[in-house]
Amino acid sequence: MSGAAVGAPGGEVYRAAAYFLFPERYQGPEAPVKAYLLAGGRGERLRPLTLTTPKCLVPIDGVPLLGLWLELCHRNGVTDVLLNVSHHEEQVRRFLDARAAGPRVTLVTEPEPLGSARTVFQHREFAQGEESFWIFYADNLTDMRLAPMAAVHHAHDVVLTMGLFHAPNPRAAGIVQLDRDGLVVAFDEKPEHPQGDLANAGVYLARPSVFDYIPDRPGVVDFGHDVLPRLVGRMAGYVIDDFLVDIGTPAALEQAGRAWHDRQAREARP
Repeated sequence: MSGAAVGAPGGEVYRAAAYFLFPERYQGPEAPVKAYLLAGGRGERLRPLTLTTPKCLVPIDGVPLLGLWLELCHRNGVTDVLLNVSHHEEQVRRFLDARAAGPRVTLVTEPEPLGSARTVFQHREFAQGEESFWIFYADNLTDMRLAPMAAVHHAHDVVLTMGLFHAPNPRAAGIVQLDRDGLVVAFDEKPEHPQGDLANAGVYLARPSVFDYIPDRPGVVDFGHDVLPRLVGRMAGYVIDDFLVDIGTPAALEQAGRAWHDRQAREARP
């Protein structure tokens, strides 16, 4: 679909159709092209592996997790990524230098983890001028298509759209409740008595107004604890139907690797 067609009379219809018919190729004026890829955690739950390997480079069926994330960004039209790390910076830099293609990556080092929200806030100039931008938690593994979530985001006048999944253990996740229009009307981080299993997937599409809801203070500032509760009624939810799993523990990492291998094998069959 050409840019002229998108900009022609009736362009909103063309644009919506392009999102769903060509989700991996469409680059219309609403397609977000910048992403924060948050990899600042030290991966304590994955030790001893992360004593010598940064969490974002742990292998998934032989491929570093960061490589899979950058390929997802490239496939979905993201051209610029800000990546934060807090240890093993040189390994990450060597990996990035060896890439032959993919999005441009700005690597920032945090001697001490700042928390997901404080990292984004401190580097808010990265998203300057953007109508919307992605925020990804790099300790998840997914092959999701971004365009359908972007279409939902642009259909709502919200600060942020949160990707959601059905959590196998709701007590260990941020649990949301949606109204009939897809707006988040309740959010509870790791509740003792969950009211459902629809959970924060660590995939956000945000507008610049999100910076107004991030506390500007020292120390760790986290989206789950410090920002998302303030956005109840001001954010939409999008249920991710694609493959998405957490790799935060050795057991989860092993299971994710097997599932990813099986998934790729199925897709490779004629």
